[in-house]
Amino acid sequence: MTTNAPTDLPDLAAELRVGVGRLHRRLRHQRGTVDLPDHLVAVLGLLNRAGALTPGALAEHECVRPPQMTRSVNALVESGYVAKMPHPSDGRQVVVEITDAGRDELVELRRRRDEWLAAQLATLDDADRQVLEQAAHILQRMAGGR
Repeated sequence: MTTNAPTDLPDLAAELRVGVGRLHRRLRHQRGTVDLPDHLVAVLGLLNRAGALTPGALAEHECVRPPQMTRSVNALVESGYVAKMPHPSDGRQVVVEITDAGRDELVELRRRRDEWLAAQLATLDDADRQVLEQAAHILQRMAGGR
């Protein structure tokens, strides 16, 4: 894409999709102390942000069926990254909350991913890093964050 040509939105969308997708795959390869699958990392991240949730709420948020989320929660319980607790008002349900070990694993995973990305940014010149700083804010806005 040339910088002098008017922006063709479908072409820009395709280039952004490909670039963001490739970067996302590279970042996913940077693991924590264990090799947790991405769907389990997503559950840990959600519990860390939102606090304790029922398996049904987790399934709804992650757009998966409840039996699939039950398997994910059980795997995280077995690893010690989450704990099941009695629901405060409904004795038929449980809530799932992240443990200190789960938080530690998330911190390590994020540290490794940030370290890898910082190393990639260090290879760029100041002008490119300034463009990416602006792009980061724009992408956050587009994604509904910040």
